[in-house]
Amino acid sequence: MHPLFVQYRAVVVKEVRQTARDKRVMALLTLAPLVQLFVLGFAVNFDVRHVPTAVVDRDGSSSSREYARTLLAGDTLDLKAEVRDERAAQALVERGEASVALVFPPDFQEDVLRGTGAEVQALVDGSDPVRSGVAADAVARHAVQQAVGKMRAEALARGETPPRQAVELVPRVLYNPELATAVYVVPGIAAMLLLVVTTIIMAMGLARERESGTLEQLQVTPLRPGVLMAGKVTPFVLIGLVDVGLALSVGAWVFGVPLRGNLGLVALATLLYLLSTLGVGLVIATLSRTQQQAFVGGFLFMLPAVLLSGVMTPIRAMPDWLAWITYFNPVRYYVEVLRGTLLKSAGLADLWLQVLLLAVFGTVMMTVASRRFRKTTA
Repeated sequence: MHPLFVQYRAVVVKEVRQTARDKRVMALLTLAPLVQLFVLGFAVNFDVRHVPTAVVDRDGSSSSREYARTLLAGDTLDLKAEVRDERAAQALVERGEASVALVFPPDFQEDVLRGTGAEVQALVDGSDPVRSGVAADAVARHAVQQAVGKMRAEALARGETPPRQAVELVPRVLYNPELATAVYVVPGIAAMLLLVVTTIIMAMGLARERESGTLEQLQVTPLRPGVLMAGKVTPFVLIGLVDVGLALSVGAWVFGVPLRGNLGLVALATLLYLLSTLGVGLVIATLSRTQQQAFVGGFLFMLPAVLLSGVMTPIRAMPDWLAWITYFNPVRYYVEVLRGTLLKSAGLADLWLQVLLLAVFGTVMMTVASRRFRKTTA
């Protein structure tokens, strides 16, 4: 057996035993990712249902009541109160008791019967853009239907034959037909968990060894710096793969995340992604003298990496100058691989660029980490 392999195996066994004896680290590596997955999976929800709605019916006709009933028929808008005027409705919105107020004008039914097109005002609370946007869209869909009705009425007024069937927009949602938030968010949460498990825990573990003097003891042994670094990284690679497997299993079982693609491609992308996260963790550890510094350094890297990855918000919604920064973020490419593989059944032919960039980032970060590690252990 080659002496370098013997040294490498000894370091790996030492790291595994040391990690297993520390109950706090084991909890962070195993229980914490599952807890975060459950909490974030259930808590982060962009689905908008049961928006409290106030109705101001100044017309009081059968047409206005029927139109209000159709607007409130689904589960998007819920009737909160019926008030007499706009001031009372606006007061409900200001107090947060209603997010939408529908105002029917006094001549609503007359305009409908005349075919000139009746208008319904919707007061929407813009302090919650997600909820207000969905509510406004629900009202707008009915406005479109009413506009089509107006076209039919005008055709009848001109003595023309109206179309037998009104124009209808039938959306077809691909990959996530129910528009479930968890299906979109859980793959991103898996990428976030690896940042915690590898970058922060790796940096804090190495900083702890420097504080306790263990790293200095290893420096006087015949171990080569490269072998020592590889031995310390290997357990975290295995733990990262296990955590991703747990995250995907829980995501599929609890949240209904589909597993349509090639899991081998997911494993390859995970290995390349771990090279980047572990490399960053090693660099932070070599720049830190205490565990507190390592934790702060890992957090300062993790926060912008997650925000600029497209995990929670789409990158296309960011300003152009900020979107350019995301090209230097490996978290972005790993999230794209996970979503493309799991949701769209994309293969290597579709995601080769993301995989290649993960390999480039991983190689660069491990090279920088290796040089820093050799310098600090020399």
